[in-house]
Amino acid sequence: QPQLVESGGGLVQPGGSLQLSCEVSGFTLADFTVTWFRQAPGKEREAVMCISKWDSPFTFADSVRGRFTIARVNAKQTVYLNMFRLRPEDTAVYYCAAGNPARGCSGEANDYDYWGQGTQVTVSS
Repeated sequence: QPQLVESGGGLVQPGGSLQLSCEVSGFTLADFTVTWFRQAPGKEREAVMCISKWDSPFTFADSVRGRFTIARVNAKQTVYLNMFRLRPEDTAVYYCAAGNPARGCSGEANDYDYWGQGTQVTVSS
């Protein structure tokens, strides 16, 4: 049974950092592209960053460019989203999703087969 479990969310002050983890089981992470999405209250879900199965990162959300990084450790079946200089507008539920989009990285939710349950990130003083 494919499963993705996010962890690492929480409450952080503006300017702080968090590392989110997405641990997968039931399939081989090396065969899949993984994208982090987020959804803030009252807003649509948006793609944040992706790392292809060939280990190429891609940033979808311009607002996180230069502040967030993404990495995968296939041996640990885990993808990480490292978030720095967090802002209140980064507050959202963060989800990881795994799939095999034809072009490597995709910001379309329909291109992903497996999803985690989400982890809450709150940036507030």
